[in-house]
Amino acid sequence: MLSKTEKELIVQIWEKLLPVAEDIGSEALLRMFITFPKTKTYFNHLDIGPGSQHLRCHGKKIIEALAEGARNISTLTTTLAHLSRFHAYQLRIHPTNFKLFNHCILVTLACKMGDHFTPAAHAAIDKFLSAFSAVLAEKFR
Repeated sequence: MLSKTEKELIVQIWEKLLPVAEDIGSEALLRMFITFPKTKTYFNHLDIGPGSQHLRCHGKKIIEALAEGARNISTLTTTLAHLSRFHAYQLRIHPTNFKLFNHCILVTLACKMGDHFTPAAHAAIDKFLSAFSAVLAEKFR
């Protein structure tokens, strides 16, 4: 699915984004909540307003998980097994939401990375997010 060059590019991108993980993650989440309001259902117990600590904290966790997945892309299923179980059995997040969030991450990265978000980077990140989401969704019933 991903070429060696794409895998290397994905790792580089996520490593560069780690210092601004809260910003990237919270912006992508906020985009999703505004664009797809039904996704807020899973966050009723949190303050998810712009700039809120809950939003920033959760956004950072997501970006850190994506960076970990990128570093371990060859063993993504094993690396994400705990998150897959957690999202399927405890949180019961419908897999469609992962696809919606992927789109919001891509838009956020395009805005934040500017010229560094090349067509090659876009394609590689899109493939990676699809693989990441597929692993998260595989336990959902």
